[in-house]
Amino acid sequence: MDILTANDRVGEYPASWYAASAPPLDPFPEAAGAITCDVCVIGAGFTGLSAALHLARRGFDVVLLDAHRVGFGASGRNGGQVGTGQRVDQNELEKMVGEDRARALWDLSLESVQLVRDLAAETAPDCAFVDGILHADHRARFVPESEAYAEKLRTNYGYDKIRALDGDEVRALVGSDAYHGGTLDMGGGHIHPLRFAFGLARAAVKAGVRVFERSRVTEVTQGNPVKIVTNQAEIAAKHVVLGCNGYLGGLNGKVAARVMPINNFIVATEPLGEERAQSLIRNNYAVADSKFVVNYFRLSEDNRMLFGGGESYGYAFPKDIAVKARRPMTAIYPQLKDVRIDYAWGGTLGITMNRMPHFARLGANVLSCSGYSGHGVAMATLGGKLAADAIAGQAEKFDTLADVPTPRFPGGAALRTPLLALAMVWYSLRDKL
Repeated sequence: MDILTANDRVGEYPASWYAASAPPLDPFPEAAGAITCDVCVIGAGFTGLSAALHLARRGFDVVLLDAHRVGFGASGRNGGQVGTGQRVDQNELEKMVGEDRARALWDLSLESVQLVRDLAAETAPDCAFVDGILHADHRARFVPESEAYAEKLRTNYGYDKIRALDGDEVRALVGSDAYHGGTLDMGGGHIHPLRFAFGLARAAVKAGVRVFERSRVTEVTQGNPVKIVTNQAEIAAKHVVLGCNGYLGGLNGKVAARVMPINNFIVATEPLGEERAQSLIRNNYAVADSKFVVNYFRLSEDNRMLFGGGESYGYAFPKDIAVKARRPMTAIYPQLKDVRIDYAWGGTLGITMNRMPHFARLGANVLSCSGYSGHGVAMATLGGKLAADAIAGQAEKFDTLADVPTPRFPGGAALRTPLLALAMVWYSLRDKL
């Protein structure tokens, strides 16, 4: 089964609330014939859009390719949460790479959030950056750890935008008895991700980027120049940036062995009205909980509950996404058991074994950024910029991320799915028990 067409029609956005509420972006042409450029960027999600925009603003001649549409993949379908830190917390990072490198990775995370804030304000003010992410503990035994972690960030990292929440506070803010405490991080927030992608695309075009949609890359041959083959075109480029994440398929085996596609699902309820919506999440914060298979949710601008939950492994989405995502939603909010679901959609993201992004030099003139593991709105946007910086000769920050080891999945691309599915059954049972 083909990851690019298993669940979607070529060139058509999924029937999501995001697609329904974003002013449409006019289609771009399909790449055809012989094309030359300084840099060919493959994948028009946050990584590719950011890379293309920053390269063009540095004076490079850039071609941006996507097999479907701009923002078609995870970048235009995700929960919209723009979080500080990496997907792995600082305690774990300090064990993984040491305190100095962990601090550098923390600083990059803050840079990534600020970059989204700045680009959103400049290119897509309608994506409406809203401050505040609440991390909710679903087990009472996790609360002391959250309190200690917030204090560590404040004391050791000088980060004063986070504070611990006790059980009464978190229940008042979230409107559910499912949680026992947590933290509130006012340095992060949430956006409308598809509007953000469209804003980046418009800015990239204005900067001179040539964007081609419905242009699936079938082959990348390294050399000088690199040769990129699509269904109708052959591109010769001095440099290539791979920004394919969960939709990489078999385009590069080295990346595929370390970055695995998984599916995640979101529902949007009917509009709930302001009073009812505020009783569910006060102050319009975004929420993510402590389960291994994370539940993440927030309110839309028209007072819908946008709730993400549940994962699947393998290519095909479940037949009834609404049923799959409604189950964890009503476990947290039983008062929504009879609410109408207006939209239900899935998307494919890329995860790594250690949940850290996978940055790699695949050759002298080929870079790859992927594997954001559900933490990609900010880090993918920064990843594209760092790839652009590296091509321009400023590679220090790119190499900071590339130096983080990314283990291969056991069994490589062939066995990673069944082995991870077995592991996730265990983690799902642990969450429940």
